[in-house]
Amino acid sequence: MSAAIRDSLPMTGPGAQGVVRNMLFLCTHNSARSILAEAILNGSGDPRLRAYSAGSAPSGRVNPYAIEALILLGYDVRGLRSKSWREFLEPGAPVLDRVVTVCDSAAAEVCPAWPGGPEVVHWGLEDPSVAGTTDAERLGAFLATAHEIEGRLSRMLPGLPPLRDSPGALDR
Repeated sequence: MSAAIRDSLPMTGPGAQGVVRNMLFLCTHNSARSILAEAILNGSGDPRLRAYSAGSAPSGRVNPYAIEALILLGYDVRGLRSKSWREFLEPGAPVLDRVVTVCDSAAAEVCPAWPGGPEVVHWGLEDPSVAGTTDAERLGAFLATAHEIEGRLSRMLPGLPPLRDSPGALDR
């Protein structure tokens, strides 16, 4: 199945009947793209969805440009932290409905066998943390990545309320 078709499928599994659906966004360092996706989905206003993020080799810190971009777009940044995917393999961890790798290096890694057998999707977003040389260029790259994530989430979950007041977010 192509990534475009797979990404357009509605969520299925334990959360399909009104129970909270858990999505985990993975990136190697869990400092930028996966953090953006976690905050954006959790800011969707849909109480049936819960997002998490993690990394295979977490950096231990959230990129400050990710925080700045999220604040500028009106998303809550409280509680965001860089963490290992091992947390989601521990007893008592949320049962995942979908795992989304947001970077090519995380997609190429051997992922754990997630409890519950969630659907795994790959997005392959460009890394905004390596873009630009000025603060404005770097922040612009993070904002562009956030808008791309908003668009992908809107297409992936068609019943999702419009994401914030981001101009054109639904057109991406």
